[in-house]
Amino acid sequence: MPMQTENRESQAYSDKSKTITFTVPDEREDETRRTLITIYEALREKGYNPINQLVGYILSEDPTYITNYKNARSLIRRIDRDELLNTLVKNYLGV
Repeated sequence: MPMQTENRESQAYSDKSKTITFTVPDEREDETRRTLITIYEALREKGYNPINQLVGYILSEDPTYITNYKNARSLIRRIDRDELLNTLVKNYLGV
């Protein structure tokens, strides 16, 4: 019996050269969406044009485009800008 277990383990470990990817896009994207909505609402409540402010932040990565109101500036820093752009393009294209 030990030989059978050893053979199975050998087979499992022999595939180490393959790359295994693990992603949880839906959960991460949902969290990003909720965060952006919170930031959008904070900007709107303060009288800013939220779209213009968010675009300014995305292009420059300058957090001063985002208000401190409701902790929005701190929230935007939690979102990786590359991931945000990736998600925005994917959603825009519907892919």
